[in-house]
Amino acid sequence: MRLTRTRMYGLTAIAAALYVLLLIVFSDGMFSLSHLWYQADPKDHIKVFSEGTIWTYVLLAIILAAGVYKARRIPEEGIEIAVADRDSGVDGQVDDPKGWRLLMGNTWLAILWLPVRFYIGMAFLAAGEHKVRGTWDTGAGLKGYWTGAIGTADQPGNAYYAWYRDFLQFMLDHHWYTWFADLVMWGEVLVGLGLIFGALVGIAAFFGTVLNFNFLMAGTVSTNPVLFGLGVLLVLGWKVAGYFGIDHYLLPALGAPWAPGRLLGGAKDQNQRPRQTVQRGHAD
Repeated sequence: MRLTRTRMYGLTAIAAALYVLLLIVFSDGMFSLSHLWYQADPKDHIKVFSEGTIWTYVLLAIILAAGVYKARRIPEEGIEIAVADRDSGVDGQVDDPKGWRLLMGNTWLAILWLPVRFYIGMAFLAAGEHKVRGTWDTGAGLKGYWTGAIGTADQPGNAYYAWYRDFLQFMLDHHWYTWFADLVMWGEVLVGLGLIFGALVGIAAFFGTVLNFNFLMAGTVSTNPVLFGLGVLLVLGWKVAGYFGIDHYLLPALGAPWAPGRLLGGAKDQNQRPRQTVQRGHAD
């Protein structure tokens, strides 16, 4: 596949359109100018500044700027990007499609991960900020949530599985909500910041899916199915999903357990990050 500047501009347009589509389909009013700086929850009137629509335009501008920057680094003749040959010759081994391997491991296509990161990151950051500014800081919010998931003899709870209700009851009986609330609300904040700034994206996305899974198990649908599905994709694309972010420097420095980075005595070249693709032509 030959990647030219024109094609890179096209990928940038696709990334921007994907971000807009995610907000239109799965969010409400994220382009409104009436709550540019914050949104106030209609129930408790808590001001959530990370839900201000100004961030919609800021993050959209970052996607466009990142794509243009990357396109200008492509030489006039373009570059050839291709996956490495992995004919292992092992009986029963089946390789992934080349397009999938490019998307999951080629930095030139990392622009397509930005809208997914920004959408999930802002969703987690806003949810965490709302909890921090609300009653979760005392544990009361989480206590009420667990109680609603368990239910009573007269009112069935939201949680479907009996073993999960028993698990929640155990935590309630031992007053775990007094400290577990901090794990949930600050965990959401950290997941959001990690995805937005591109720091350890794969790990942040994994813990985000853990939170989504537990909310679903407790009977809360909301945006959790969408965030869970997109989060799984980010986990799979961990090698390059944070390329436009801190992971551009962090992953080569840390590496992976099977390929240590510079800080752990591994490869000295920052471009020797764990990946399964080769890039021919100009590179950073």
